[in-house]
Amino acid sequence: MSTTAPTSELSPRTDERGPTGQTIATVERAADVLMYFAEQRAATLGVTEVATALGLSKAAVHRILTSLRGRSLIELDESSRRYSLGLGAMKLGMAYLERIDVRSVARPELVALSERTVETATLSVRSGWTRSYIDQVTPRRELIMSVTLGVPYPLHAGASSKAFLAFLSDEEVDHYLAQPVLDRLTAATVATAPALRREIAEIRERGYARSTAERQTGAASVAAPILDQNDRPIAVISVSGPTDRFTDEADACSAALLQTVRRLSERFGHQPAAAVPALGDEGASAAASGMAAG
Repeated sequence: MSTTAPTSELSPRTDERGPTGQTIATVERAADVLMYFAEQRAATLGVTEVATALGLSKAAVHRILTSLRGRSLIELDESSRRYSLGLGAMKLGMAYLERIDVRSVARPELVALSERTVETATLSVRSGWTRSYIDQVTPRRELIMSVTLGVPYPLHAGASSKAFLAFLSDEEVDHYLAQPVLDRLTAATVATAPALRREIAEIRERGYARSTAERQTGAASVAAPILDQNDRPIAVISVSGPTDRFTDEADACSAALLQTVRRLSERFGHQPAAAVPALGDEGASAAASGMAAG
């Protein structure tokens, strides 16, 4: 007849004073060290810097860094004796980014942004030299803006489009603006290379784009990009409303929008070098009582 030993004799203690508790504390310290490296702008860090910042002894930090090096999460520059994130850390980050879906991640932020501004919040993604709306949240009010999902628009027409274009590389911008003809979607569409270059410079400087009736007559908007770890635009979020009403709301909507895209950009690994301003889009079509306006 077999007997079963008491659980306490078969497994380590799980309170913080026992082996399991000590292991958890060690893992937490190692995670703190790894996250500290990820959050710093400096390419390399020394043991003393890390120990001072995290309130740990240099001996403890050295042991942790040695363990992390064993998993390629941290690398050591033998000449300077300074440490940096390793290939293993990059693999973890890339695995996360490959699995993250921008629409599902952005959805709660779109809802919150629309509720805060009481205007329509949209999400766009780029495909080649066009971009399309893939999601929107409309407010509960009589006169609203609505967009058609999935329709491609050129990268120079409207705030969402310009927010994409402005944050591409200079080479990509040059290539796009070299087109012999830039189509006008409305009479207000900016469709000359010199004018667009001036606007791109302004968008890059303040961090957002604005548009009034450039994609859709009667619509005005602000838009800004969600950036990845390489400062590349993954998607663009905009806030839009009827032109007459939105003129007075643009600044407040831009401020709310910037907070939103900063949070989302952080989710995708972006670390801003400095404070970033507001945004601008256009592309929403006016709608009364949920019906698209003409």
